[in-house]
Amino acid sequence: MSSERTEPGAADDLRSDGRSTRWDAHRARRREQVVDAALVVLGRDGQDFGLDQVAHEAGVTKPVIYRHFGDRAALLDAMAERATDRLMERLMPALYRECAAWKRIYDSVDAVMGFLDDSPSVDLLFRRRLPGQRGEVVDAGREFIASALTGLLGSYAEVLGLDDPELVRVWSQSLVGAVQGTAEWWLRGRATGNAPGRDVVTTHLTDLIWTQIEGVGRQRGLTLSRESLLPVRVMPK
Repeated sequence: MSSERTEPGAADDLRSDGRSTRWDAHRARRREQVVDAALVVLGRDGQDFGLDQVAHEAGVTKPVIYRHFGDRAALLDAMAERATDRLMERLMPALYRECAAWKRIYDSVDAVMGFLDDSPSVDLLFRRRLPGQRGEVVDAGREFIASALTGLLGSYAEVLGLDDPELVRVWSQSLVGAVQGTAEWWLRGRATGNAPGRDVVTTHLTDLIWTQIEGVGRQRGLTLSRESLLPVRVMPK
């Protein structure tokens, strides 16, 4: 028989830790459930949705929402964060896919357009248009996307012999603004039946971005084609 003995209270601590871990997992799942439900309600009912609607969609009571989020503003922050994560899940593979340069840009723009197309009203979360919405999460999401573009353009800049990191940062921010602004214009037009098709918008945006890259190369005596295989530096984790 083993002579090892468990210290008094150790087994209780282990059981307590196990219960705590399971409870934390349950809370995390419930929180995700509420956020997902809120995004569904936003898409279905628009920006003036109430917590009663979210609670009904999530299958919980309204006090449960307050327990997890405290107030509507905190829920909106969580929704914006989740929406940003979903966007990045689409955008990052497109940004770093091994393919021709023009196609990579097209796929990246289309990832943004497709996400907004498939997620009704979610664009409002990126504009701080919802009552009570704070801006920190929105700014962080935009900065992350801009950082991803900075990595892509930085790789292209190395090939083009462009040693100006500040220009690359400005360029990245301008592209984020151009794509976001165009997407919002397209969504408004689509709602009234007065907008071109998504592929048309994506193609024109891609051509405009490619024209910038091609022009920078031409200034440095480089001839680039749409089929050019420009390398991409992977973002550090």
